[in-house]
Amino acid sequence: MASIYSIADFIDMLRRRVSLIVVVTFLGCVVSVWLALQKQPIYSSTEVIQITRPKIAGDLARSTAEGSSARRIQLIEQQLMARGTILEIVDQLDLFADRPGLLDSEIVPLMRNSVSLMGTAAAREGGSDDGAISVLTITANMPTREQAQAVAREFSKRTIALSQNTRLAEARETLLFFNEKEAALVRDITALEEEIANFRHENAVTLPGAIEMRGAEITAINESLLELARQEIELRKGAEEAEATQREAYARRVREEFDAQLESLTAQRQLLVDRRAELEASLELTPDVDRQLASYERRQQQMQSELEVITARRAEAEVGFRLETASQGERLRVIEPAPLPDYAMGGGRKSLAIKGALASFVLGVLAAFALDLRHPVLRSSGQMKRETGLSPVVTIPVLTTRKKGLFARLFALGGRGTERHARS
Repeated sequence: MASIYSIADFIDMLRRRVSLIVVVTFLGCVVSVWLALQKQPIYSSTEVIQITRPKIAGDLARSTAEGSSARRIQLIEQQLMARGTILEIVDQLDLFADRPGLLDSEIVPLMRNSVSLMGTAAAREGGSDDGAISVLTITANMPTREQAQAVAREFSKRTIALSQNTRLAEARETLLFFNEKEAALVRDITALEEEIANFRHENAVTLPGAIEMRGAEITAINESLLELARQEIELRKGAEEAEATQREAYARRVREEFDAQLESLTAQRQLLVDRRAELEASLELTPDVDRQLASYERRQQQMQSELEVITARRAEAEVGFRLETASQGERLRVIEPAPLPDYAMGGGRKSLAIKGALASFVLGVLAAFALDLRHPVLRSSGQMKRETGLSPVVTIPVLTTRKKGLFARLFALGGRGTERHARS
């Protein structure tokens, strides 16, 4: 059975429990002021960085620092939040100088909770999400205005420097890789060509261009042999005619000339035949040699194709490296420097004390209401009629049964003595 059904009942409850409400409110105010004095103010400063697109279109000159900007920012954040980096920033900015007892293991989590990096995704091009970030926000929450601004700017500066160094390092490593790969392929091709040359020399194999030349030489030798045979026939015919028609002395001289010329023609024929046999032998290859040469040719063609691809990639890597060196690729620039904060976060100590006083007053009212619920009493004729349905005939006022104070009892005793003296 409750005792509050109207505003008048509520006001009556406040009047009856005013002492409790005042005590709870006073104690709550004391606690609130103490907490406000113990609270350390926190100031927040934010720096905004814009991630700009490359100055030269990627179709014309593509950068070798690939990957989404979100992934690169995540890697940069991991480097910034590393223990060594945080302690370096703390020493550089002389943070926590008023708390010399803090250990490094306590400073690192405090800084990680005080600094945040948040990226804003760029507008999508088409239906796919490429992970691009257009704006990066760096927020620092520190005990003083100057520290909040300095920490936000320091993290911003290091973020921009890490982004540039990371992209430049990726471009440099890519170019170095393709340079080494190209040099290695050139060395391998040179070694293979030398190996092929040694194999041809060991197996008396001519070069592909020399085969046609030797074939033409064999043809020329065959024609020379035919010419020698024709000359021999003519000489033999002349000698036979001289023996048949001329005198013996003249015929004998013609025969001697014929023998001498025939000996010369035979020597020439033998030289040509030997040369032709040598050429024909050099053109004949065994199956094993043929297969080995085919294997060499396949390897050489494969390595030449790979070299062409590597050379093209190296040229692209060199263009990408020049883009990063000239700062023509993706860049980070500050569009909103970290300001000096005007107010502490959460309203400061005064706000905390006021909120605590209001909460204490509400707590006192709730305590007074709880006491009324614990001891429900009908305090008016309206409550009597509402709870029982009976209308009271007489209302007896509440009689105060408290003991009188010292001055009241002395005043009463003095009054009684005067009354007795008057009677006597």
